[in-house]
Amino acid sequence: MSKNADKAFFGHPIGLSTLFASEMWERFSYYGMRALLVLFLTSTFASGGFEMAELDAFTIYGIFTGLVYVTPILGGMLADKVLGQRKSIYIGGLTMAIGQFLLAGSAWLYGSDASVEFRQTIFYSGLGILILGNGFFKPNISTMVGELYDNNDPRKDGGFTIFYMGINLGAFFSPLVAGKLGEQVAWQYGFLAAGVGMVLGTLWFFVRSHTLGHVGMPPKVKTERVRLILKDWLSILLYTIGIIALIFAVILLWKVIPAIVGTIIIYVIAVGGVIVLATTIFKGTSGKTEWSRVGVILVLAVFNILFWSGFEQAGTTFNIFARDNTQRMIGNWEIPASWFQSINAFWIVACAPLFSVLWIKLDKYKLNPNTPMKFAWGLILLSFGFVIMAFAFTRSTSGDAIRLVSPLWLIVVYLFHTFGELCLSPIGLSMVTKLSPPKLVSTMMGIWFGSTAAGNFVASQMKAISIQLEKVLGTEIQVFWLIAIQSAVIALVAIALSPVLKKMMHGIK
Repeated sequence: MSKNADKAFFGHPIGLSTLFASEMWERFSYYGMRALLVLFLTSTFASGGFEMAELDAFTIYGIFTGLVYVTPILGGMLADKVLGQRKSIYIGGLTMAIGQFLLAGSAWLYGSDASVEFRQTIFYSGLGILILGNGFFKPNISTMVGELYDNNDPRKDGGFTIFYMGINLGAFFSPLVAGKLGEQVAWQYGFLAAGVGMVLGTLWFFVRSHTLGHVGMPPKVKTERVRLILKDWLSILLYTIGIIALIFAVILLWKVIPAIVGTIIIYVIAVGGVIVLATTIFKGTSGKTEWSRVGVILVLAVFNILFWSGFEQAGTTFNIFARDNTQRMIGNWEIPASWFQSINAFWIVACAPLFSVLWIKLDKYKLNPNTPMKFAWGLILLSFGFVIMAFAFTRSTSGDAIRLVSPLWLIVVYLFHTFGELCLSPIGLSMVTKLSPPKLVSTMMGIWFGSTAAGNFVASQMKAISIQLEKVLGTEIQVFWLIAIQSAVIALVAIALSPVLKKMMHGIK
């Protein structure tokens, strides 16, 4: 059966259901753990935590959330050249489950004879294994979604939108389950729930792998087989053991080397990584058409960085606004400020199917915007959300005292930001699979996630940038207005470049 003829899953290939559920459980695992991380680190020794200072915990959180978007570059390169996507996903799933169980172990060891230093070694090793495991899993499952469709199949963007809904289903439910267990029962049960979620996702991928046909098989496989063989499973086992051993070795070595040596090692790895990446792209890209399409990916990656530099205020300035400026009392019950973080995932799940249908309907009437224009719409909607947020902040802070505003302000802002996200994020994933040279699909997917990592870092600096601008200009610069204007300007740039980028895509929609 051809790719276009496979419509067994709501008009999409049946393999999409396999990847949808596997990614949902992986995101359940990741977001459940992420919701607990800072709370666990800063909780007291008596409650099983590490009693860490908040700024130190934030630093660890920042390093972790940044690196989980960087390691997909390595995982994508290995999948393209050596492993194939399917083996990489198994390696990532198994190692991430083990990482979650190690985090649970670091909490479980409280009250035993284990020292705090030993518990920390177990904890940091768990984080490291999660980071590397994510690098093997994250870019490759997205790549396999793209390989279920032909490049010009109008269902492709919609397929990625449905896949994106699975991501947000996991993100929505995980804090409710893992967060509640970790905070209100014991930390280890929260991390354990995250680990179990990862195991379920990996098992589902195994049981349903036949629905994927030969998609994602190792690159050197000559036959059209649809299952891995014993040799492949031995390779998966060796990689998993190797990752665990490597992380423990690095954690133990890091404790004994001088700080300056550690800094030098980080810079050498970073520079070496850029050189290897550039060399890989150069060797894997041939011809004017392929280079032109790679150029489009790199340009849109810049727009991606700037989009997430605004969107990711959700975990910083929006969180503070929810805590300090929002009316959260319903009778005698107070809504936790952190619950507002689930609004985006709720809107995604509610609206993603509508956008999936929208792209197909627009394509039918020859009105489907090209990829750069969808990015521009994403940035416009992001800007509009920040305009609303700026008015809400002004309303709350005008006068001598803070005036609490309705939660509806944040709910509406998240709605517009979700619309923007649906115009850009799943479309970006789809775009990478369409435009990448055949030998570099996972590598380019890794670069795409790297741009998201950069966007997350820039987001953390936007408040500081607004403060610096205030000092330079001598007037108040509200961060929400700053991001609204920045996003609008970048949207105009995207619109202006759209015809050029469309031409550079050489027929890919």
